[in-house]
Amino acid sequence: MERTDLESLVRRLVTEVVDRLEKSGPVPTAPRREEPNPLGPPPPATAVSAAPNVSAAVSAAPDVSASSLRVAIGSDHGGFPLKGLLLPHLHGLGYQVTDVGTHGPEAVDYPDFAKQVAWLVARGAADRGVVIDGAGIGSAMAANKVRGVRAAVCHDLKTVLNSRDHNDANVLSIGSGVVTPDLAKEMVETWLRTPFGGGRHAKRVAKINELDETRAP
Repeated sequence: MERTDLESLVRRLVTEVVDRLEKSGPVPTAPRREEPNPLGPPPPATAVSAAPNVSAAVSAAPDVSASSLRVAIGSDHGGFPLKGLLLPHLHGLGYQVTDVGTHGPEAVDYPDFAKQVAWLVARGAADRGVVIDGAGIGSAMAANKVRGVRAAVCHDLKTVLNSRDHNDANVLSIGSGVVTPDLAKEMVETWLRTPFGGGRHAKRVAKINELDETRAP
């Protein structure tokens, strides 16, 4: 092909392309990105997901079958009304419950009932124990004097979960003057449902248990 013919062909092709573009209308362009104004108001904050709450953790916790657990429960006179509310709640959940007393509002000594609950747990007659007095502190102190017992004073769901997952607590101590009845029900239910986490916590719990062997006779 001669040079002149080639140039003519190129011009004709270019002309055809230009004609087609003109007939097809304006060429769409990408939307222009809005640049932030450095003097303008700050951009809206990005929404941050809320941290998982305790209730979510409770719901996610593996369930320990109620029918397989035997629960011993005891209180002094200060914890007697709350024990009266917890007993039908535990029965309703299907737990095998042993009530060691007290059985009335008359003044009694909390170590006597904390000791009975602790003994049942230590001897394997109960899998878990619940003790109740006014603050939960004295009953926990008494229960922890029994070999093999790891009693934890708890006052909310976070301490309840920690006592089971990290410490493998086998006795829960509650202060009737510290928590509401509804919270106490939720605490006990959560505590009984929550298994021990094991893993890195196992050797630490073993060291707690070893302290039983170092007690003076």
